[in-house]
Amino acid sequence: MNEVECVVEAGSWLGEGPLWSARERCLYWTDVPAYTVHRFCPATGERAAWKMPEMVASMALRARGGMILATTTGIDAWDPETERRERLAAPDAQWPANRSNDGKCDRRGRFWLGTMQNNLHPDGSDKATTGSTGNLYRVDADLSCHRLESGIGISNTFAWSPDDTLMYFADTPVGMYAYDFDAERGEIANRRLFARTGDPSLGFCDGSTIDAEGFLWNARWDGGCLIRWAPDGSIDRIVPLPCRRVTSAAFGGDALETLYVTTARYLLSDRELAEQPLAGGVFAFDPGVRGLPEVPFAG
Repeated sequence: MNEVECVVEAGSWLGEGPLWSARERCLYWTDVPAYTVHRFCPATGERAAWKMPEMVASMALRARGGMILATTTGIDAWDPETERRERLAAPDAQWPANRSNDGKCDRRGRFWLGTMQNNLHPDGSDKATTGSTGNLYRVDADLSCHRLESGIGISNTFAWSPDDTLMYFADTPVGMYAYDFDAERGEIANRRLFARTGDPSLGFCDGSTIDAEGFLWNARWDGGCLIRWAPDGSIDRIVPLPCRRVTSAAFGGDALETLYVTTARYLLSDRELAEQPLAGGVFAFDPGVRGLPEVPFAG
């Protein structure tokens, strides 16, 4: 699979949060405004979907089984087998106009979550936002929530360098940041801009994943591609996709040799949808490098 291929014609309005479950050998992702979590098992072609009572923006595996979901109003434990759901934390409760967005676990099993001003009506349609009210949190195994940044417009991307000395995080309207990362304490410091394209046609930074060589694969909203950023912030490779709204990426497969990519149909006109019939699908290809295993939430 050297060429980019659509492996699921999902038609997601806003496909996001791809997550590989090595135990199940399946890929999960969420369609945010559709309140739906999806699963695809490449070996069998089997698909499943679960309707949720709130939007789910991102998710992680959980060490004790099941998953955790970053929903509109908090973080829930959820078991796809029993469909049992339990509220674990509500980090942004004092900002009721916000919602969860991107999230991922670091290698110590702490869940990192970014929030943003809610730009989606309950019916899934768009609404204007008026400020940068988002926050960046670290949720520890004891479910304590620690706010580490504020004033964020659209939080996206959580990734850590293979040696755990850097954390990457994006505020989409601004760009991609790098932080010095203290893996033992879960602390970040010395925020600086990591990468800018300088090319409007390459869109805006959305979700990301990191490979075993320490290169960051970033999905480009309205850019129709993935950019592979080198550790020095230079562009190593651009991988085009057949739709403009590319949202996130995750490595999967038995050897983490396949890169899965989610996309969106969100706010595309009828003409744009006709030109991009696979928009909202899940794509996959062999990038020639392997990913790093996802660590489950320790709580």
